[in-house]
Amino acid sequence: MSIADKKRYKHRVIDKQVERYLKNFGAVCVEGPKWCGKTWTSSYHSKSEFLIGDPTANFQNRQLAQLSPSIVLEGETPRLIDEWQEAPSIWDAVRYTVDQRGKKSQFLLTGSSTPNRKGVLHSGAGRIGKLRMRTMSLYESGDSSGKVSLAQLCNGKLTPALTGEVDLRDLIYYTVRGGWPGNLDVPVEDAQILPESYINAIIDDDAKRIDNIQYDKYKMQLLLRSLARNESTTASQSKLIGDIRGFDDESIDRNTVAQYLDVFSRLFLLDNQPPFSSNIRSSVRIKQAEKRHFCDPALACALLKATPERLLNDLNTFGFLFEAMCERDLKIYAESFDAKLFHYQDYQNREIDAVIELADGRWCAFEIKLGANQIDAAAEELLAIRNDIASENNGVSPSVLCVICGLSNAAYQRPDGVFVIPITALKD
Repeated sequence: MSIADKKRYKHRVIDKQVERYLKNFGAVCVEGPKWCGKTWTSSYHSKSEFLIGDPTANFQNRQLAQLSPSIVLEGETPRLIDEWQEAPSIWDAVRYTVDQRGKKSQFLLTGSSTPNRKGVLHSGAGRIGKLRMRTMSLYESGDSSGKVSLAQLCNGKLTPALTGEVDLRDLIYYTVRGGWPGNLDVPVEDAQILPESYINAIIDDDAKRIDNIQYDKYKMQLLLRSLARNESTTASQSKLIGDIRGFDDESIDRNTVAQYLDVFSRLFLLDNQPPFSSNIRSSVRIKQAEKRHFCDPALACALLKATPERLLNDLNTFGFLFEAMCERDLKIYAESFDAKLFHYQDYQNREIDAVIELADGRWCAFEIKLGANQIDAAAEELLAIRNDIASENNGVSPSVLCVICGLSNAAYQRPDGVFVIPITALKD
């Protein structure tokens, strides 16, 4: 019996990538945070399945997977092996079986954590393709009309359209609720229950299970709160340590911070935005700090106790959280057409919120603004940066400039060439 009811399945942007990878690899591993829909999506694309995390008969499936991985792989293909990291030897068994069969589209693996390499002999390169799945974008959750395709926009194509009025309270709700499939229809007053439970599960259980080490839960909580206060910034580890000292009057050493950040990353709790410099080719020195993000902005809201009411009265804080939500969506959409998301920051104090690099090397610059009254200033900043880069020796300027806006009711191109797109009208 299949986990996914194919008649009720809510399609995801990653579906096309899963189909493409299955045609080109013997196995596909879909990784990402817990509860984001990996099992449902993988089940939708499978013809048989084996759930290692099934608690039936005292986790009999897990024991079977550990004792005899080859038996687990028997079944109609593509065969889903859910939460493979619970029995790491499965990875090598899949790789070996793919080699033996010499066929594509044999297995779909899902994983909500990355185990250390102990017990895994082979990387799986060439046999197992990896895909990163995220929580739902606004288009996937039904909160974006999808009137504007990011893929077409990045090629300079847009059909102007009225997209409807947007309520600030709705944007706040989408951010606080997050993109977990199981949280889409909850009332506003209950929106933070699932994200809070997620954080508790990470601290109380998942962090220990990933390496079988008992970490300091209190210090983990301190670091997570600091990350929430620094959402959508390039805060260094030193700044996080100082932030914890300043806000919580507690100390935490650099080695502990580095260790815990690694654990959070391997649990797919974090989804940082790397810096961009590869295609600018100018003499300007580029900052190399990643922009910090949780896998979903709702986690930052939960850690900050940022209820919809509090955010309505603190639009400065909401601005950072709104940016995180937009960049989550941009990353989902961009990866669907083999593009990558970055941010830009140099030592001349020039910044670009989001940079999308296309497969052919062109790049597009995006500023993210909550209010329509901020569009003019954002467009001027983009134009100034483009002109500065173009004037430098060998500088390669962006091919598309765009302002992503929250409270805008139309998608259009300004006379100066800058596009303006509401986040609630965007899709892949």
